[in-house]
Amino acid sequence: MRQLQTLRFISPASAESSSPVGVQDLAYPGFADAAATDPTPHAALFTAALPGAGRDAAFYDFPARRYWLSHIDRIRPVTTIAPTASPTPFDKALAPSMNEVEFVPLGRSQPLTWADSLTANYADGIIILHRGRIVQESYFGALSAERPHISFSVTKSFVGLAASVLIAQGQLDPRKPGAHYVSALRDCAFGDATVDEILDMTTALSVTEDFTALGSDAYRMLEHSGFLPPSAHNPTNGGTRTYAQSVRKCGAHGVSFAYRTVNTDALAWILFAITGQHCDSLIRSLFWDQLGREQHAYMVTDPSGTPFAGGGLGLCLRDLARFGELMRCDGAVGGRQLVPSNCVADIRTGGSSEAFHRAGLETLPGWRYRRMWWGAPPRSAGGNGAFMARGIHGQALYVDPDSEVVIARFASHPMASNLFLDPMSIPAYTAICDALRAR
Repeated sequence: MRQLQTLRFISPASAESSSPVGVQDLAYPGFADAAATDPTPHAALFTAALPGAGRDAAFYDFPARRYWLSHIDRIRPVTTIAPTASPTPFDKALAPSMNEVEFVPLGRSQPLTWADSLTANYADGIIILHRGRIVQESYFGALSAERPHISFSVTKSFVGLAASVLIAQGQLDPRKPGAHYVSALRDCAFGDATVDEILDMTTALSVTEDFTALGSDAYRMLEHSGFLPPSAHNPTNGGTRTYAQSVRKCGAHGVSFAYRTVNTDALAWILFAITGQHCDSLIRSLFWDQLGREQHAYMVTDPSGTPFAGGGLGLCLRDLARFGELMRCDGAVGGRQLVPSNCVADIRTGGSSEAFHRAGLETLPGWRYRRMWWGAPPRSAGGNGAFMARGIHGQALYVDPDSEVVIARFASHPMASNLFLDPMSIPAYTAICDALRAR
């Protein structure tokens, strides 16, 4: 590991923040750029360190994570999801001109190109679909078309969709409190929170989602989940359910959006109580096996073997894009309705912009959060009606039904919060959709 130490420029514990330094600051002082942190020349060092790489949190330091986010299934406990025999294939209509599409980042006056944005945001892979055909597919660093990359909180949107399907089927009542389904949640914050409040993250919880210090709630959550090994701050790792039970109520539920990963793990526990299936099995049986998977996927598991519903899904980029295309097409693929269209419609248009506004996320004005998906304002309100699944360090699935566009991105950005990426990413996505819409 000594050779790997020389590759570590800075630890996420000392540098990451839940709020941006400023939208004008696109250079990310203190970090080497994407070219300098490309792990490919150092792949032999990482491979040599493979047997013990997951025993401490060093793999999560930057820039080591530029390799390990594409290899989490080799160093952390996971359950493997096999590919299916015949996934829906993609046609290609490659458009190199996408690289030259220009946009102006939030807070800037000079335009950048789409290609500039991929470098600046430390992209590991990008796919753009237009009307179901691949117009761009590129891989960088340690990622390839065959290799799964951890999607972090994009996982939440898979689980949220599964819950939406169960609601549509009448198996899950969104008005019931968590304790109605899981009695073990009775004495924690989720006991009197309704399923809808958990899904929309309008629960009032005592924890914060802040990556500024080891030992913070965010790091405790990652340790309980199995993504990080136990530490001196959290020597007894009880798993995601133990962590959910430890969270106390702080205020009134249903008032304000507050992004907390533990909501999804509490939700997954509720879904398990109803179906007897962990979230990985549930998303497979409800829609993913029918949609198809080109490559194997995985879910990080906690010490009890429970999948990390809040952020443990790893999958290949094409399979992520395939999921986005399902959502763009209102839950249908190849003439088959895999997800009730009203579930997708509710995700696209539901959620409270007022509750979201109270969270103070300045890079997403007018947005909403519905059933673990992020939604832009409609065109009538100055947006484009797109909706997203998002994960830390730049994982994204952007769906714009009006422009018939899906954008899937994996990344290994040095900063955890997407607030550091949004000033560039959101205008870039919009510009790509506008360019393809104009075609």
